[in-house]
This record gives sequence, C-alpha cells and structure tokens, in this order.
Amino acid sequence: MTVLLHLAWRIFRDSPKAFLRGAALGVTVLAMGAALLGLSGWFVTASAAAGIAGIGIGFDFFRPSAGVRFLALGRAGARYGERMLTHDATLHALAMLRGRLYGGVTRLPYEAQTRLRGAEALNRLTSDVDALDGLLLRLVLPAISVTVVLGGAFALLWWLVSLPVATAVLAVFLLGGGVALRATARNARAVAEADETALQDLRARTLDLAQSRADLAVAGALLHREAGVTAAIDASARQRNGLERVDRAGGAALSMTTAAAAAAALAVGGMQAQQGAITPATAAIGFFAALALGEGMALLRRGLAELGRMESAAVRVMALASTPARPAPARRADPVPGAPLLSVEALTCRRAGAARDIFAPVSFTLQRGETLLLTGPSGAGKSTLLSILAGLIAPDAGAARLMGHAIADWPEAELRDILTLVPQRSALIAGTVRENLSLALPQGTALDEARAWEVLDTLALGAVLRARGGLDTRLGAGGSGLSGGQSRRLCLARAILRAPKVLLLDEPTEGLDPATAHRVLTGLRRLLPEAGILIVSHRREDLGTTPHHIPLFPATTV
Repeated sequence: MTVLLHLAWRIFRDSPKAFLRGAALGVTVLAMGAALLGLSGWFVTASAAAGIAGIGIGFDFFRPSAGVRFLALGRAGARYGERMLTHDATLHALAMLRGRLYGGVTRLPYEAQTRLRGAEALNRLTSDVDALDGLLLRLVLPAISVTVVLGGAFALLWWLVSLPVATAVLAVFLLGGGVALRATARNARAVAEADETALQDLRARTLDLAQSRADLAVAGALLHREAGVTAAIDASARQRNGLERVDRAGGAALSMTTAAAAAAALAVGGMQAQQGAITPATAAIGFFAALALGEGMALLRRGLAELGRMESAAVRVMALASTPARPAPARRADPVPGAPLLSVEALTCRRAGAARDIFAPVSFTLQRGETLLLTGPSGAGKSTLLSILAGLIAPDAGAARLMGHAIADWPEAELRDILTLVPQRSALIAGTVRENLSLALPQGTALDEARAWEVLDTLALGAVLRARGGLDTRLGAGGSGLSGGQSRRLCLARAILRAPKVLLLDEPTEGLDPATAHRVLTGLRRLLPEAGILIVSHRREDLGTTPHHIPLFPATTV
C-alpha cells in the first residue's frame, strides 16, 4: 500500500490544481446527493404531516422545492465537472508517468534493456500503466470524498437532527462499511493478480498468432495455435468472472450496510420522535441521508477490488521509473590530434557467471576513410563486440578508445554524434519513409531530400520507393510493407544521414543477393568518404569488398 501512496503523490504533483478541483467537486457531488435525499425526505414527510394536521395551506412548499431543484441540478453539474477535471488530469499524469517509465528504461544497463524487448515484457509495461489509471479515480479521490462527506454528514445530522442519530449512522458506516471494504480488498487481491496473469497470457498469444499467422498456416499449426488463444480467452473470462463475483459480493455487503445505517437512523429517530425530542419530519432527514451516504462507499468498492492489480503494477512501474542515472563523464572529451578514430587493445568480455570469455582478446585500429570487416562463427560474440564499441556494454579487460579517449569518457550526446551503430534488428516506426529517415536528424531539422535520394539510390532502394510513393510511402508497424532486406537498407540509410565519423554495422547485407550486397558495401565509402566503417558479417561474399579483414577468433577464420 505504501508504494501506491507514493505513486499517487507523484501523480498528484503533476496536476495538483486539477486534482484538488476534482476532489472538491467529488465531495460536492456526494454532499449534494445526501442533502438532496435528506431534504426530499424531510419535504415529503413535513408536507404529509401538514396535510394531516390541516395546516397545509400555511406550509411553505416553494423554498424546499427550490432547494430540491438546486441540489439536483447542482449535483449533475458537479458530477460533469468532476469527471472532466479528474479524467483529464489523470490522462495527463499517466502520459507523464509513461515518460518517466521510458526514461527509466533508457537508464537501465544494455543487457536489461534487451530483456524488455519481447512482446510479453512490452505487454506487461503497457498493462501496468493502464492498471494505474484507476489509482486516483477509483481509490484515492473516492476515499477522500467519502471521508470528508461522512465527517460533514455527522456534523450536519448532529445539528439538524440529533447526536444519537448522527452517531448511529456514522457507527454503522464505519464498522459495517469498513468490514465490507476490507473483505473486498482481501478477497479480490489474489483474484485480481490471477486475472492480470490470464490477461497477459491472452495478449501474448493473440499477438503471436497475429504476427505469425502466415507461417503457422504454412506449417499446418494455425488451428492448434487458435485453439490455444481460445483457451486463453476462456481462462481470462473465468478470472474476470471471479473478480466480478468478489465485486458483487462487496456491493451486496455495502448495500446491507446502507440498509442497516438507514434502519438505525429510523429506529433512533423514531424513538426520539415518540419522545417529542424531534419531529417526524426531522427524523426522516437521518433516514434518507443514510440511504444517500451509501453511494460514497460504493465508489470505493471497485477500486479496492483492483487493489492487488494496482499494487503489483505500481511496484514494477516505480522500480523502472526510479532507475538511477548512469554516471556521466565529468567533462567533455576533446579528440586527441593524430589519434585513430577507433583503437582496440586486447579487448575481452565475459557474461555474468560464465567460466570463460566470450571471445579471445582482440586488437585493431580504425583510421579515417578505412573499412574493416570483422568475421567469426555464429555465437562468437561479434554483436557483443559492437555493443562494447558503441558504449552499450563495458568490457571486462582491455581498452577501447574513440579518437584517443576511452569510450566511457565520452558524454552520451557527443558519443552519438560521432559514432553510430546499426544493429542486426533496427527499428522502424509506423509512418512515412520521410518520417523514418528524419529520426536521424536533430529535432526540428528538415530532411535534405536530395541527399536522402542519393543515399537511397546508392543502397539500391530508390527505385523501389519511387514506384510506391517516394518519401511519402507509408509503412506499417515495425516497418511492415518492406522486405527484410529493404528494411535493413532503410535503417542503414537513416544511419548514413547522420554523417557519423565512425559507423558500426552488424550484418548489413543479411537477406541481400550477392550483387545487391556488393553494391551496398561499395557504395558506403562513396557516401561517407572520411568515415571509419567497421562491418560485422559471416558471409563469405563480403570478404572481397573490404581490404582489411579481422577474424574474431584467429583459429576459426570464416
């Protein structure tokens, strides 16, 4: 519960005025509802009593009826305003929370970030943020409103009716309502967590089916996978039904509590009316006000039913959002005159818990205008070496220097301006080719179309895009609409537009025919004549395109 309160405070700080106004309107809604029912009950009872006594002609019908209309209209208006303010503030706060969450993810070590790229992890992150949208709307703000309104109702019933009636109503709601809400939260915790687990399984299976439908159909496994999705739907529905049963049980308990509070107000008020301490009409205020106060308790029920899901989500979100910042170099690194672009000396790396290094010590230098080809068998650590050179992973031994300084000594922004890595699985966004290429440029910088077409033509991609709409060709999620080789070349074009001094490429010719691969590799030098280019590849055809070849393992030359 502590983590929820801490997170609620952080969300509240993003839009305090909106939430305070929403809380004030929430209190107003409940207070007006109680006042409306209490005044209506008094009005009906007093009117009947006046008619029975034969003094109806002298009874003031106009002011009570005006009060009823005012409270009814005011309650509707306050409800509308409360929904508008709190929902708008919550959506804004969740957007800020997503920013903090993604910021925390960027501060994680590279190895931890790679574990978050799977569909299951991404679905979990999305679901966790969605689960927290009810933290303020269905838990914190209703709790504040109920507390304030119950306290105010006690004071007003004491003033308008009597202390015994006010005490009876408050006692029943505190005892009965507290027990009902606590039982709802306790019973729903395990069910809510199971419901979330079933929902995550359903999302993962559905996404896998959608992305692999064609392959599954070819393999004859489509029906089997669809049956798995159907089973996941049934499991999720069972858990959801279980949560609904807990929610309905809590609602029934709160309804009984409201009825008990109304009965207590009627019994105590009736006895006082018989004794002549209050009038029957005054006693009716306590009865009808107790009925109205049950609305506030019901608001908390749904939030407490999802308390377990919220707590689990809050723990994960706060852990990621609170990721400490990476240590930054104390000063700017100025290039050392005459130093090579990249120099590597006896560099090695070892995975945590491993008995030996991933690759043998490797050494080389990369000069301006030079292209190096790094080869090695699959699993030899070629991609790991590129990650070290890009500053994503720290080496265990040896040294890697960029323009005379250790890579770790370069500030992040300057490092990315000088060095660009194109990994084997680069990301494209849903949008136009122009938008994907513009990601390489500083924010607000317009894309140089002439340079863009020069790069695309050199990479044998220009003709394909011209036939499909040019730079305004739209791509689907993840760059769908292009083949694997075309997507890889578009990512390569985006990297070239950054004009880096050092370009690291991981399997850039994968999925290309030999002629296209040769054209791409030979075209790189024309596009970046002064850059140092390090290419990782396991294709024998690529050996003839670069004058310098470095085997990662001298004993296993490919």
